[in-house]
Amino acid sequence: MFNSTAAKVVWVLLPIITMGLAAAVPFVVAAAKGVVKPWVPVTYVVGELVLIGGAMAMRPADSDQPFAGFLILSLIIAAATHTGLLDNPRVTFGK
Repeated sequence: MFNSTAAKVVWVLLPIITMGLAAAVPFVVAAAKGVVKPWVPVTYVVGELVLIGGAMAMRPADSDQPFAGFLILSLIIAAATHTGLLDNPRVTFGK
């Protein structure tokens, strides 16, 4: 999937820099390259819509409930971690 270490770093940073809004992009590209099965990016797109949409619909911005932020943070962490594992030969789930 990655041509170099720098490319891997850029792809892993993508969900972090975009604050989860582009969490599914690395998996869509990986599916287009044939690295992962098509259900993986579909799962990330649906999960991204549900988590970000749910977090925004949950509470107003001036609320002091941290659960909405936790949902988005968990999406960012999961997407960055899974993007880093795309080239790992020991991970076979979804490939």
